[in-house]
Amino acid sequence: MRWPWQTVETRSAQSFIALASLPSAGWGSHDASALMRDGYAGNAIAYRCVRMIAEAAASIPLTTNDEDVGALLARPSPDEAGRVLLERLYGDLQITGNAWAEAVTLAGEAAPKGLFGLRADTIRPQTNSEGGLIGWAVRKRRGERIIYREADGWSPVLHLKLYHPSDSVMGLSPLAAARKALDLHNGAAAWAKALIENAARPSGALVYDGEGAGLTPSQFDRLKEELESAHSGAANAGRPLLLDGGLDWKPMSLSPAEMDFAGTRHAAAREISLAFGVPPMLLGIPGDNTYATYKEANLAFWRLTVLPLVHKVADALSVWLSGRFDDVEVRPDLEDVPAFSGERDALWARLEAASFLTTEEKRALAGLSQ
Repeated sequence: MRWPWQTVETRSAQSFIALASLPSAGWGSHDASALMRDGYAGNAIAYRCVRMIAEAAASIPLTTNDEDVGALLARPSPDEAGRVLLERLYGDLQITGNAWAEAVTLAGEAAPKGLFGLRADTIRPQTNSEGGLIGWAVRKRRGERIIYREADGWSPVLHLKLYHPSDSVMGLSPLAAARKALDLHNGAAAWAKALIENAARPSGALVYDGEGAGLTPSQFDRLKEELESAHSGAANAGRPLLLDGGLDWKPMSLSPAEMDFAGTRHAAAREISLAFGVPPMLLGIPGDNTYATYKEANLAFWRLTVLPLVHKVADALSVWLSGRFDDVEVRPDLEDVPAFSGERDALWARLEAASFLTTEEKRALAGLSQ
Protein backbone atom coordinates (compact mmCIF):
# COMPACT_ATOMS: atom_id res chain seq x y z
CA MET A 1 0.00 0.00 0.00
CA ARG A 2 1.31 3.42 -0.94
CA TRP A 3 0.42 6.52 1.00
CA PRO A 4 -1.01 9.48 -0.98
CA TRP A 5 1.95 11.77 -0.23
CA GLN A 6 4.52 9.26 -1.43
CA THR A 7 3.62 9.74 -5.08
CA VAL A 8 3.25 12.72 -7.36
CA GLU A 9 -0.41 13.43 -8.11
CA THR A 10 -1.46 15.92 -10.78
CA ARG A 11 -4.96 17.30 -10.98
CA SER A 12 -6.79 18.50 -14.05
CA ALA A 13 -5.64 21.54 -15.95
CA GLN A 14 -8.52 23.64 -14.56
CA SER A 15 -7.43 23.28 -10.92
CA PHE A 16 -3.63 23.70 -11.30
CA ILE A 17 -3.06 21.79 -8.05
CA ALA A 18 -0.29 19.22 -7.56
CA LEU A 19 0.85 17.17 -4.61
CA ALA A 20 4.60 16.60 -4.65
CA SER A 21 6.47 13.93 -2.71
CA LEU A 22 7.77 15.17 0.62
CA PRO A 23 11.57 15.27 1.01
CA SER A 24 13.08 13.30 3.83
CA ALA A 25 14.73 15.20 6.67
CA GLY A 26 18.51 15.11 6.87
CA TRP A 27 20.33 15.38 10.19
CA GLY A 28 23.91 16.42 10.76
CA SER A 29 26.82 14.19 11.67
CA HIS A 30 27.86 13.35 15.25
CA ASP A 31 31.62 13.41 14.65
CA ALA A 32 33.80 15.85 16.59
CA SER A 33 34.48 18.21 13.69
CA ALA A 34 30.79 18.50 12.77
CA LEU A 35 29.77 19.14 16.38
CA MET A 36 32.41 21.85 16.72
CA ARG A 37 31.36 23.48 13.44
CA ASP A 38 27.57 23.26 13.67
CA GLY A 39 27.23 23.39 17.43
CA TYR A 40 29.90 25.34 19.24
CA ALA A 41 30.92 27.65 16.37
CA GLY A 42 27.57 27.76 14.56
CA ASN A 43 24.91 28.01 17.26
CA ALA A 44 24.67 30.75 19.86
CA ILE A 45 22.67 28.67 22.36
CA ALA A 46 25.11 25.76 22.33
CA TYR A 47 28.08 28.13 22.41
CA ARG A 48 26.74 29.91 25.48
CA CYS A 49 25.93 26.64 27.26
CA VAL A 50 29.45 25.33 26.68
CA ARG A 51 31.04 28.59 27.81
CA MET A 52 28.90 28.81 30.94
CA ILE A 53 29.68 25.25 32.02
CA ALA A 54 33.40 25.38 31.16
CA GLU A 55 34.03 28.76 32.79
CA ALA A 56 31.99 27.94 35.90
CA ALA A 57 33.67 24.55 36.38
CA ALA A 58 37.16 25.97 35.79
CA SER A 59 36.52 28.69 38.39
CA ILE A 60 36.35 26.03 41.13
CA PRO A 61 39.96 25.52 42.31
CA LEU A 62 41.34 22.02 42.73
CA THR A 63 43.33 21.23 45.86
CA THR A 64 45.54 18.23 46.54
CA ASN A 65 47.51 16.59 49.33
CA ASP A 66 50.72 16.58 47.24
CA GLU A 67 52.72 19.79 46.77
CA ASP A 68 54.26 18.66 43.47
CA VAL A 69 50.85 17.76 42.07
CA GLY A 70 49.46 21.10 43.28
CA ALA A 71 52.23 22.97 41.49
CA LEU A 72 51.65 20.90 38.34
CA LEU A 73 47.92 21.62 38.32
CA ALA A 74 48.47 25.31 38.99
CA ARG A 75 51.04 25.68 36.19
CA PRO A 76 50.74 22.69 33.83
CA SER A 77 52.92 24.26 31.12
CA PRO A 78 55.14 27.35 30.74
CA ASP A 79 52.56 29.15 28.58
CA GLU A 80 49.30 28.06 30.21
CA ALA A 81 47.67 28.41 33.61
CA GLY A 82 45.88 25.55 35.27
CA ARG A 83 42.46 27.18 34.92
CA VAL A 84 42.95 27.53 31.16
CA LEU A 85 43.74 23.83 30.79
CA LEU A 86 40.73 22.85 32.91
CA GLU A 87 38.46 25.14 30.90
CA ARG A 88 39.61 23.44 27.73
CA LEU A 89 38.99 19.97 29.15
CA TYR A 90 35.53 20.91 30.42
CA GLY A 91 34.65 22.52 27.08
CA ASP A 92 35.79 19.52 25.03
CA LEU A 93 33.70 17.25 27.24
CA GLN A 94 30.58 19.28 26.47
CA ILE A 95 31.22 19.53 22.73
CA THR A 96 32.51 16.06 21.86
CA GLY A 97 31.95 14.00 25.02
CA ASN A 98 35.72 13.40 25.24
CA ALA A 99 38.76 15.32 26.47
CA TRP A 100 42.43 14.43 26.50
CA ALA A 101 45.48 15.66 28.40
CA GLU A 102 49.02 14.43 27.83
CA ALA A 103 51.66 14.23 30.58
CA VAL A 104 55.20 15.11 29.52
CA THR A 105 58.06 13.53 31.45
CA LEU A 106 61.70 14.56 31.17
CA ALA A 107 64.36 11.98 30.44
CA GLY A 108 65.53 10.15 33.54
CA GLU A 109 62.56 11.29 35.67
CA ALA A 110 59.42 9.40 36.58
CA ALA A 111 57.07 12.21 37.60
CA PRO A 112 55.47 14.35 34.85
CA LYS A 113 56.73 17.91 34.51
CA GLY A 114 53.98 19.24 32.28
CA LEU A 115 50.37 18.68 31.22
CA PHE A 116 49.12 19.61 27.75
CA GLY A 117 45.62 19.47 26.33
CA LEU A 118 45.13 17.57 23.07
CA ARG A 119 42.68 18.69 20.40
CA ALA A 120 39.61 16.47 20.47
CA ASP A 121 39.31 16.37 16.67
CA THR A 122 42.87 15.04 16.24
CA ILE A 123 42.61 11.98 18.49
CA ARG A 124 41.52 8.49 17.58
CA PRO A 125 41.81 5.31 19.64
CA GLN A 126 44.23 2.53 18.80
CA THR A 127 42.71 -0.88 19.52
CA ASN A 128 43.90 -4.44 19.21
CA SER A 129 42.21 -7.29 17.36
CA GLU A 130 39.87 -7.86 20.30
CA GLY A 131 38.77 -4.22 20.47
CA GLY A 132 40.82 -3.38 23.55
CA LEU A 133 42.38 0.07 23.84
CA ILE A 134 46.18 -0.01 23.51
CA GLY A 135 46.99 3.63 22.79
CA TRP A 136 46.01 6.88 21.13
CA ALA A 137 46.86 8.16 17.65
CA VAL A 138 47.43 11.93 17.52
CA ARG A 139 47.23 13.55 14.09
CA LYS A 140 50.00 16.00 13.27
CA ARG A 141 50.53 18.32 10.33
CA ARG A 142 52.24 15.43 8.58
CA GLY A 143 51.30 11.95 9.63
CA GLU A 144 50.48 10.99 13.19
CA ARG A 145 52.16 9.75 16.34
CA ILE A 146 51.03 6.88 18.54
CA ILE A 147 51.07 7.19 22.33
CA TYR A 148 51.16 3.78 24.01
CA ARG A 149 51.04 2.80 27.64
CA GLU A 150 54.37 2.65 29.44
CA ALA A 151 56.01 -0.55 30.63
CA ASP A 152 54.31 -0.46 34.04
CA GLY A 153 50.88 0.02 32.44
CA TRP A 154 50.53 3.76 33.13
CA SER A 155 49.17 5.82 30.24
CA PRO A 156 50.71 9.26 29.54
CA VAL A 157 47.29 10.30 28.18
CA LEU A 158 44.35 11.10 30.45
CA HIS A 159 41.07 10.38 28.69
CA LEU A 160 38.00 12.03 30.17
CA LYS A 161 34.64 10.99 28.74
CA LEU A 162 30.92 11.20 29.34
CA TYR A 163 28.98 7.96 29.57
CA HIS A 164 28.10 6.29 26.27
CA PRO A 165 25.83 3.22 26.53
CA SER A 166 26.99 1.62 23.27
CA ASP A 167 30.69 2.56 23.18
CA SER A 168 33.22 1.39 25.75
CA VAL A 169 35.99 3.69 24.48
CA MET A 170 34.50 7.01 23.36
CA GLY A 171 32.02 9.22 25.20
CA LEU A 172 28.68 10.76 24.20
CA SER A 173 28.41 14.56 24.22
CA PRO A 174 25.34 16.65 25.10
CA LEU A 175 25.56 18.17 21.62
CA ALA A 176 25.20 14.73 20.04
CA ALA A 177 22.12 14.01 22.15
CA ALA A 178 20.61 17.35 21.11
CA ARG A 179 21.65 17.05 17.46
CA LYS A 180 18.12 17.17 16.04
CA ALA A 181 17.21 20.19 18.16
CA LEU A 182 20.48 21.80 17.06
CA ASP A 183 19.65 21.22 13.39
CA LEU A 184 16.14 22.59 13.91
CA HIS A 185 17.48 25.73 15.56
CA ASN A 186 20.09 26.28 12.86
CA GLY A 187 17.56 25.53 10.11
CA ALA A 188 15.06 28.00 11.54
CA ALA A 189 17.79 30.66 11.68
CA ALA A 190 18.70 29.96 8.05
CA TRP A 191 15.02 30.27 7.06
CA ALA A 192 14.70 33.62 8.83
CA LYS A 193 17.86 34.87 7.12
CA ALA A 194 16.57 33.78 3.73
CA LEU A 195 13.29 35.57 4.40
CA ILE A 196 15.12 38.81 5.16
CA GLU A 197 17.29 38.47 2.07
CA ASN A 198 14.23 37.94 -0.12
CA ALA A 199 12.75 41.42 0.26
CA ALA A 200 12.21 40.95 4.01
CA ARG A 201 8.69 39.66 3.35
CA PRO A 202 7.05 36.54 1.92
CA SER A 203 7.11 36.19 -1.84
CA GLY A 204 4.10 36.44 -4.11
CA ALA A 205 2.94 35.26 -7.49
CA LEU A 206 2.91 36.97 -10.86
CA VAL A 207 -0.39 36.25 -12.57
CA TYR A 208 -0.65 36.66 -16.34
CA ASP A 209 -4.06 38.01 -17.34
CA GLY A 210 -3.22 38.94 -20.90
CA GLU A 211 -4.44 37.33 -24.04
CA GLY A 212 -2.50 34.55 -25.69
CA ALA A 213 -0.66 31.49 -24.46
CA GLY A 214 1.54 33.39 -22.02
CA LEU A 215 4.98 34.95 -21.81
CA THR A 216 7.58 34.08 -24.38
CA PRO A 217 10.84 32.51 -23.10
CA SER A 218 12.71 35.78 -23.67
CA GLN A 219 10.06 37.77 -21.76
CA PHE A 220 10.14 35.26 -18.92
CA ASP A 221 13.94 35.40 -18.65
CA ARG A 222 13.94 39.20 -18.70
CA LEU A 223 11.27 39.38 -16.00
CA LYS A 224 13.10 36.86 -13.81
CA GLU A 225 16.38 38.75 -14.14
CA GLU A 226 14.70 42.04 -13.27
CA LEU A 227 13.05 40.57 -10.18
CA GLU A 228 16.31 39.07 -8.92
CA SER A 229 18.41 42.17 -9.53
CA ALA A 230 16.05 44.98 -8.59
CA HIS A 231 13.47 43.52 -6.21
CA SER A 232 15.26 40.88 -4.09
CA GLY A 233 17.24 41.39 -0.90
CA ALA A 234 16.77 43.53 2.17
CA ALA A 235 18.14 46.63 0.41
CA ASN A 236 15.29 46.46 -2.12
CA ALA A 237 12.50 45.94 0.38
CA GLY A 238 9.47 48.07 -0.47
CA ARG A 239 10.64 49.06 -3.97
CA PRO A 240 7.61 49.38 -6.28
CA LEU A 241 7.23 46.84 -9.05
CA LEU A 242 6.20 48.17 -12.47
CA LEU A 243 4.16 45.61 -14.36
CA ASP A 244 2.91 45.62 -17.94
CA GLY A 245 1.70 43.20 -20.57
CA GLY A 246 -1.18 41.82 -18.53
CA LEU A 247 0.86 40.91 -15.45
CA ASP A 248 -0.60 41.27 -11.98
CA TRP A 249 1.15 40.78 -8.59
CA LYS A 250 -0.60 38.65 -6.00
CA PRO A 251 1.18 38.80 -2.63
CA MET A 252 1.17 35.68 -0.47
CA SER A 253 1.01 35.88 3.30
CA LEU A 254 2.88 33.63 5.72
CA SER A 255 1.10 30.45 6.65
CA PRO A 256 0.49 29.61 10.33
CA ALA A 257 3.23 26.97 10.11
CA GLU A 258 5.70 29.56 8.84
CA MET A 259 4.65 32.06 11.48
CA ASP A 260 5.41 29.39 14.12
CA PHE A 261 9.10 29.27 13.19
CA ALA A 262 9.92 31.59 16.09
CA GLY A 263 8.20 29.20 18.49
CA THR A 264 10.06 26.30 16.91
CA ARG A 265 13.39 28.05 17.50
CA HIS A 266 12.56 28.70 21.17
CA ALA A 267 11.48 25.07 21.67
CA ALA A 268 14.69 23.83 20.03
CA ALA A 269 16.75 26.23 22.16
CA ARG A 270 15.10 24.91 25.34
CA GLU A 271 15.88 21.33 24.28
CA ILE A 272 19.53 22.22 23.62
CA SER A 273 19.87 23.87 27.03
CA LEU A 274 18.14 20.85 28.61
CA ALA A 275 20.75 18.51 27.11
CA PHE A 276 23.53 20.60 28.65
CA GLY A 277 21.81 20.98 32.00
CA VAL A 278 21.58 24.77 31.78
CA PRO A 279 18.24 26.26 32.92
CA PRO A 280 16.65 28.20 30.02
CA MET A 281 16.07 31.12 32.39
CA LEU A 282 19.84 31.68 32.58
CA LEU A 283 20.00 31.96 28.78
CA GLY A 284 17.10 34.37 28.42
CA ILE A 285 14.99 31.85 26.48
CA PRO A 286 11.29 32.75 26.70
CA GLY A 287 8.78 30.11 27.69
CA ASP A 288 7.78 28.10 30.70
CA ASN A 289 10.38 28.57 33.42
CA THR A 290 10.38 25.90 36.11
CA TYR A 291 12.28 28.04 38.63
CA ALA A 292 10.64 30.76 40.68
CA THR A 293 13.65 33.05 40.67
CA TYR A 294 16.91 33.51 38.81
CA LYS A 295 18.76 32.68 42.03
CA GLU A 296 17.13 29.23 42.24
CA ALA A 297 17.95 28.51 38.61
CA ASN A 298 21.57 29.56 39.11
CA LEU A 299 21.95 27.41 42.21
CA ALA A 300 20.45 24.41 40.37
CA PHE A 301 22.91 24.98 37.53
CA TRP A 302 25.89 24.94 39.89
CA ARG A 303 24.63 22.09 42.05
CA LEU A 304 23.28 19.73 39.35
CA THR A 305 25.53 20.46 36.36
CA VAL A 306 28.80 22.12 37.33
CA LEU A 307 29.61 20.38 40.61
CA PRO A 308 29.19 16.76 39.37
CA LEU A 309 31.41 17.57 36.40
CA VAL A 310 34.15 19.02 38.62
CA HIS A 311 34.02 16.01 40.95
CA LYS A 312 34.25 13.67 37.94
CA VAL A 313 37.39 15.40 36.62
CA ALA A 314 38.96 15.64 40.10
CA ASP A 315 38.47 11.90 40.68
CA ALA A 316 39.94 11.09 37.25
CA LEU A 317 42.99 13.25 37.96
CA SER A 318 43.46 11.54 41.34
CA VAL A 319 43.48 8.07 39.80
CA TRP A 320 45.65 9.09 36.83
CA LEU A 321 48.31 11.02 38.74
CA SER A 322 48.52 8.38 41.47
CA GLY A 323 50.32 6.27 38.90
CA ARG A 324 53.33 8.63 39.13
CA PHE A 325 52.86 10.27 42.54
CA ASP A 326 52.19 8.64 45.89
CA ASP A 327 48.50 8.31 46.80
CA VAL A 328 47.29 11.55 45.21
CA GLU A 329 43.91 12.97 46.15
CA VAL A 330 42.55 15.84 44.07
CA ARG A 331 39.35 17.48 45.28
CA PRO A 332 37.45 20.69 44.52
CA ASP A 333 37.61 23.60 46.97
CA LEU A 334 34.10 25.03 47.29
CA GLU A 335 34.83 27.61 49.97
CA ASP A 336 35.29 30.51 47.57
CA VAL A 337 32.45 29.65 45.16
CA PRO A 338 29.86 32.46 45.41
CA ALA A 339 26.99 30.22 44.30
CA PHE A 340 27.32 28.09 47.45
CA SER A 341 27.69 30.96 49.92
CA GLY A 342 24.04 30.73 50.99
CA GLU A 343 24.35 27.01 51.73
CA ARG A 344 27.55 27.61 53.73
CA ASP A 345 25.89 30.33 55.78
CA ALA A 346 22.99 28.02 56.57
CA LEU A 347 25.38 25.22 57.55
CA TRP A 348 27.39 27.48 59.83
CA ALA A 349 24.22 28.77 61.47
CA ARG A 350 23.05 25.20 62.20
CA LEU A 351 26.46 24.25 63.58
CA GLU A 352 26.59 27.34 65.74
CA ALA A 353 23.20 26.47 67.20
CA ALA A 354 24.21 22.85 67.91
CA SER A 355 25.29 23.19 71.52
CA PHE A 356 25.84 19.43 71.88
CA LEU A 357 28.82 19.51 69.45
CA THR A 358 32.36 20.38 70.41
CA THR A 359 34.38 22.96 68.52
CA GLU A 360 36.46 20.25 66.85
CA GLU A 361 33.33 18.38 65.72
CA LYS A 362 31.83 21.57 64.30
CA ARG A 363 35.01 22.29 62.33
CA ALA A 364 35.03 18.74 60.98
CA LEU A 365 31.40 18.98 59.85
CA ALA A 366 32.13 22.32 58.20
CA GLY A 367 35.01 20.75 56.27
CA LEU A 368 37.67 22.83 57.97
CA SER A 369 41.09 21.59 59.00
CA GLN A 370 41.70 20.86 62.65
